[in-house]
This record gives sequence, structure tokens and C-alpha cells, in this order.
Amino acid sequence: MDTQQYRLVADVSSANPAAIEVILRQLVDGEITPTVDGFHVVATLSGENARDLNRSLLSALRHVERRTRMRTAWTALGVTERFFDYASKGPRPTPR
Repeated sequence: MDTQQYRLVADVSSANPAAIEVILRQLVDGEITPTVDGFHVVATLSGENARDLNRSLLSALRHVERRTRMRTAWTALGVTERFFDYASKGPRPTPR
């Protein structure tokens, strides 16, 4: 399967934001903005599909702090796939 570039927009919240910030900055090369309970992330990542990218990112963050939650939107080729934690909310055409 081909690797694609995905645009990630995510809200990451955690019981311990300081603990996940280090790993988040190692894994994501993009804009990471602190929020009240975590971070807002805008970045570009490469991978085979949005589900695998989402799973690997959340698993790495939960390895550091179990009580971490993510709401993400992964966009590639005009399709946006949204997730809440590991659950897919389905792909949708990207609005223009």
C-alpha cells in the first residue's frame, strides 16, 4: 500500500498534560498549542491510512499517561476521517 501525506488536526487532553507533551513533541512535527486540559495539534504525517496513524499516536500517548483522549481529523486526497480516541466517526468529503 502507498504512503500518503495526512493533515492532522487534533485536540489532545490528558490527566497529566506535562507528561504527554514530551512524547507528543517527539512524534509530531507541527504546531502544538497548549490548551486548558491538553493541546491543539496541527501537523502533517505520512502513513498508509488514517486509522493506523491515529492508533499509533494514541497508543504512544497512552503508554505515558493512560487517561489521555484524542479527537482527531485526518485529511488526505480530499477526504477527512474523524476519530474519537480509537473509534472512527467515518470518512467524509472535505468541505471546500
